[in-house]
Amino acid sequence: MADTMQFDLVAPERMLTSVAATAVTIPGSEGELTAMPGHAPLILTLRPGIVRVEGPKGAASFVVTGGFAEINTNAVSVLAEKAIPVTEVTSSVIDQLVSEAESLAASAPPEEKANSEKLIADTKALKELIRH
Repeated sequence: MADTMQFDLVAPERMLTSVAATAVTIPGSEGELTAMPGHAPLILTLRPGIVRVEGPKGAASFVVTGGFAEINTNAVSVLAEKAIPVTEVTSSVIDQLVSEAESLAASAPPEEKANSEKLIADTKALKELIRH
């Protein structure tokens, strides 16, 4: 089994990173998941949270607002709705993301109310996550 796997993080505006990784922690909609080389194939949806990647050249973290991740034995690809390096995230950036989530929730149909409330709560929780 290989010691590393390919990790790619892409948002609509740009590719944020493409590196060799030893572990990638992903905020899945069903909970956090850490993928390592040799992981079983999986596709999952993302909730707002922090993607953490560790590799031979160091570690990096990115705030994501949602999207999808595809994991296989030798690669992880994250397609994020929005992704920002944690080093660039400020309290005002999180406030803007919360405002966007609240706007989406306001226009969501009644059957999506619970999902909309979870989106807002997860986005608000980012403030606490980036402090650590």
